[in-house]
Amino acid sequence: MNTFDSKKLLLDELLKDIRQGDIQLPDFQRGWVWDDDHIQDLLVSIARSFPIGAVMLLETGGEVQFQTRPVEGAESDIPSGKSPEELILDGQQRLTTLTQALGPSDPVQTRTSKGKKIQRYYYFDIRKAIENPSALDEAIVAVDENRQIRSNFGRDVDLDLSSRERECEKLHFPCSQIMSSDEWEETLQETAPSNFGTYMAFRKMVLSPFRTYQLPVIQLKKETSKEAVCLVFEKVNTGGVALSVFELITASFAAEGYNLRDDWFGSQTRDVGSRKARIERDALLKGTEATEFLQAISLLCTSELRKADIAAGNTGKQIRPVSAKRADVLQLSLADWKQWADRLEKGFQLAGRFLKKECFYNRRELPYGTQLVPLAAVLTQLGERWLEPRIYDKLSQWFWSGVLGELYGGAVETRIANDFEELLQWFEDDAGVPRTVRDASFQPGRLDTLRSRLSAAYKGINVLVLRESAQDWFWKAGIQELDADEVALDIHHIFPRAWCEKQDIPRDRYDSILNKTPVSYKANRKMSGDAPSIYIPRIQNEKQVGLDDPQMDALLASHALDPELLRLDEFDAFLEDRRTRLVTLIEMAMGKKVEAEEEPSDYDVPEAEVFAL
Repeated sequence: MNTFDSKKLLLDELLKDIRQGDIQLPDFQRGWVWDDDHIQDLLVSIARSFPIGAVMLLETGGEVQFQTRPVEGAESDIPSGKSPEELILDGQQRLTTLTQALGPSDPVQTRTSKGKKIQRYYYFDIRKAIENPSALDEAIVAVDENRQIRSNFGRDVDLDLSSRERECEKLHFPCSQIMSSDEWEETLQETAPSNFGTYMAFRKMVLSPFRTYQLPVIQLKKETSKEAVCLVFEKVNTGGVALSVFELITASFAAEGYNLRDDWFGSQTRDVGSRKARIERDALLKGTEATEFLQAISLLCTSELRKADIAAGNTGKQIRPVSAKRADVLQLSLADWKQWADRLEKGFQLAGRFLKKECFYNRRELPYGTQLVPLAAVLTQLGERWLEPRIYDKLSQWFWSGVLGELYGGAVETRIANDFEELLQWFEDDAGVPRTVRDASFQPGRLDTLRSRLSAAYKGINVLVLRESAQDWFWKAGIQELDADEVALDIHHIFPRAWCEKQDIPRDRYDSILNKTPVSYKANRKMSGDAPSIYIPRIQNEKQVGLDDPQMDALLASHALDPELLRLDEFDAFLEDRRTRLVTLIEMAMGKKVEAEEEPSDYDVPEAEVFAL
């Protein structure tokens, strides 16, 4: 049985069906995302009768029962509850663009190439179009929501098309009139009749191609199976704006009547709570992505499949691997989601509790978001056992090995799967040390090259210092306490930059983590650019501070440094002493000895990290 038809339809007919609600979108489809440049390119392509690709529609009323929504820009024209006759499977971006750009009234809600949201109306400059038909891209004009183009920071109006009369006087034709221009032509006849001949040439050259333009349409019949619909949807959406794993799985689940988008983001219309919002109640879990959640579910599901294969006596390649790779995530079924989603949500909440116990309090402090995936999956399996001392210590050692060994940057799907499986084995067998714990290493020379607060190891070491109860040098409070209260903090050079430069100390020497620590903005100002021997007494002798030397030294020492060397302005000795102190903290976190290098470190420092504060 043939499950599809192929035909050509007039663009105008397709747009009318969209505005009437006869053609709508499956609700799982992403929102419209095209920018201003893409819109202009599409309009020019049609004006020049260039092909813009086929559209794929699905007849409704069959086995596949998707929730639906109108195409963006057509919502106000469609009665509530209107049931569509066809759904757009491929061509959403193009059809939405044309629905809005050729629409009768409202500006197009789009964005710049850099992502800034803007509102635009589109016009053709009739004179430019006539003068150079092969360069219509130079004739198309985008104006703001007031139908103007402004310059000089909005003070000067370079083009004003805010009335129909002004459009006619300046011979700028609005794209909203392309399919039906009677009203505009009447105004032109009244306002600038001498230009009517020029307009008629433009009408023949530009408007006629729009009005006669035909789009190839592939129509899947309602008898098409849900498996075939999902497969087709995935295949046709591999080009253009690539679909995420979440969007593809959302389409698959939608074919079974389940709205995964509602589950993750929530829906006020359908009174569905957001799983993402529930997870993000913990500030440390802000920014958790659906793809990360799906990867964790894949770990849990494939782990169960692997156990089943082993129990069945399978060997070698017959045993399926634990995986978080895209291909395996896409194999997740609705049954898998329903089995694990609620349990994994609690696993993510436990991950937030674990991070707090390790003294992380803000998402920006977190070295690797990707490490949350195996962490949450492991905690889902452990439940309350994660607080058993031996298990917790191993979990902490693994976490810090990944951070300080800088092992979770880049493509880490294989490491995620290995760590999930090996951690669970290690909890039961001390001999089965995970590869991340085994492979992690830290060289003392790395401290010389850690300059950027964006570096995972930098973030990790900073937290190791702070969790030793680092105190501010001015306010009577811990640094993490001030951060939690949103008091402004600065990462300051302990030996200030200005002082170092006066001493001719090279920047790559004074700009590393060895010479930096977080202090309040108040302490920062008191430090200024002076030597420690000057700013330390200045701070401790402040009227509202009033600390003696031992008290001030205790505050200084809470940042893993030697107060005596600092007071003596002994820069080189101070740095080597601080290296030793930081290495001690790193060894404690990683549970292994940091071996000193035989030769000076020669790390290949990422360009973005060089000299960054």
